[in-house]
Amino acid sequence: MGQGNDADGVIVVGGGNAGLCAALSAREQGARVLVVEKAPESWRGGNTFFTAGAYRFAFGGLDQIRALIPDLSDAEWESIELDPYPEEQFFDDMMRVTEDLADPELAMVLARESFPTMMWLREKGVRWILMFGRQAYKVDKKFRFWGGLYVEAVGGGTGIVEAQVGRAEKDGIEIRYGTKATRLLLDQKGSVTGLEVKGPEGFYTIPARAVVLSSGGFQANAEMRTRYLGKDWDLARVRGTPFNTGDGIRMALEAGAQPFGHWSSCHAVAWDYNSPPYGDRKVGDGFQKHSYPLGIIVNLRGERFLDEGADFRNYTYAKYGGEILKQPRRAAFQLFDSKVVHMLRDEYRIREVTKATADTIEELAGKLEIDGAGLMRTVREFNAAVQEGPFNPAIKDGKCTKGISPPKSNWALRLDTPPFVGYHVTCGITFTFGGLRVDLEGRVQDSESRPIPGLYAAGELVGGLFYNNYPGGAGLMAGAVFGRLAGREAGRYARSG
Repeated sequence: MGQGNDADGVIVVGGGNAGLCAALSAREQGARVLVVEKAPESWRGGNTFFTAGAYRFAFGGLDQIRALIPDLSDAEWESIELDPYPEEQFFDDMMRVTEDLADPELAMVLARESFPTMMWLREKGVRWILMFGRQAYKVDKKFRFWGGLYVEAVGGGTGIVEAQVGRAEKDGIEIRYGTKATRLLLDQKGSVTGLEVKGPEGFYTIPARAVVLSSGGFQANAEMRTRYLGKDWDLARVRGTPFNTGDGIRMALEAGAQPFGHWSSCHAVAWDYNSPPYGDRKVGDGFQKHSYPLGIIVNLRGERFLDEGADFRNYTYAKYGGEILKQPRRAAFQLFDSKVVHMLRDEYRIREVTKATADTIEELAGKLEIDGAGLMRTVREFNAAVQEGPFNPAIKDGKCTKGISPPKSNWALRLDTPPFVGYHVTCGITFTFGGLRVDLEGRVQDSESRPIPGLYAAGELVGGLFYNNYPGGAGLMAGAVFGRLAGREAGRYARSG
C-alpha cells in the first residue's frame, strides 16, 4: 500500500502476535494489507518477542494435542500425563481469576476459538512443543503437566515472530518499520478513511478502507502508568518493548472510541531486581522468577506478605508483581533450600541473575541485606506452622501451614536443609488491562456502543478480558484469537467497499 490509490486496503498498527495474526487473516480475505510498526526492524515483534511462547487453549483429548504436535513419538506420549482442558474450564478459569469481571461473551469467544486458532497458526508456520521444562514435574516416572497450560511455540517468542513475519512476507504483506501511527483519519460520517503516520522522513497519510489497532497497552508509558495504575507504577520495570506507549488507545479515544476494561490494573510479575528499565532482547523472559510456590517470599524486613501456594503459579504470577511493588524499596526475595533447588525453572540459572547462597538463614540474610532478626523469626514461625503430609508439586497437594498469616495453602515445605539460596526480585510490568471496547466482530465501539465503521482492534489494547489477574498463556491466545477475528472482519469490510 502506498500513498495514493490504496483506499480499499487494510492497515494494521503494530507488528506483534495480534497484529501479524490480523494481517495474515485480512490477507486471506483478499485485501491488500500494510503493517505499520513504530519500532525499528531490530526491535520487531513487540511484546511477543519477550514471551516464553505459551498459549492457553481448550481441547478435549490427546488426539487434538497430537494433531497440533504430530512429530512426537509414541514413547514420548506414553511418558506424559495431562488432563483435557475443555472450553468450559477455560471459561471458568477466566471468570475465577478475574473475580467474575471478565466480559463473558469475549471470554467465551476466547475459549471457543482457541484450539481452531492454534491449528490455524500451525498452518501459518508456527510450530509447537510440549512445555516439559516449565509446566511439568516428573512424578512416578511420568511427566505430569499442570495448570491448563501445556504447549509453547518452538523458539518461544522469537520463534513466533520469525514464523509470523516469514509468512506475512510470503503472503505479500508489507511491514513498514520505524513508522509510528499518529492519527486516525475519519470522514464526515465518522468512518475510517486512513491513517496519519510519522516515518523517517516525517508525517504523511495513508488511505485505507479499514484499520486494525494492535499496538499494545500503555505499559511502557510512565506517565500513563502513574495516571491509571497509581503510585509508584512509574518506577516499575518494563518486561518487554519500550515502544508500547498507548498510541493506539490514544488515537482511538480521540476518534470517539469507548474506553473499557480494568484501567487501574495490569499484568506484572516477579522480575530480577537488577534488570534494565526495559526488556533485554538477549535475555528475553529470563529475568522472570516463577518458581516461588516451592519456597517463600519475604521483603526487606524479612516478612512474608502473600500466599506463595494459593494456586498454581499460572493463576497467581501476574498479580504478585503488584504486591512486590508495595513492599519497601519495591523489593522482595524468593528463598529456597536444597530440597527444591533442582526443581527451579531455567530462568534461575541465567548468568544475569541476582542471587546469594549460604549455609545458614542468618548468613543468607546478611548477603541479601534482609533484616536478620526479622527473617530468622519468619523462617522459625513458618517451619513450625508447616503441616505434615505428602508433597506433590504437580497437583494442589493441600500441604499447608496452620496458625500463621499469610498462610501457605499448598506445597509448604520447611526451609531446613542447607545450602539456602535467595533471589532478589522487583516488579516487572508486562501489559496493561485497560483498553477499548470491541464487539464480537472485533469492531471498536464508540461511546454510545455503536461500531466505528472501519476500525478494529486486537491484542493488549482490547479491554474487558482481564481484571486484577490473568491465567497464564491467555494473553498470547487472546492476541491470536482476536487478531484473527479482527483481521478477517476488516478484510471483508475492506473488500466490500
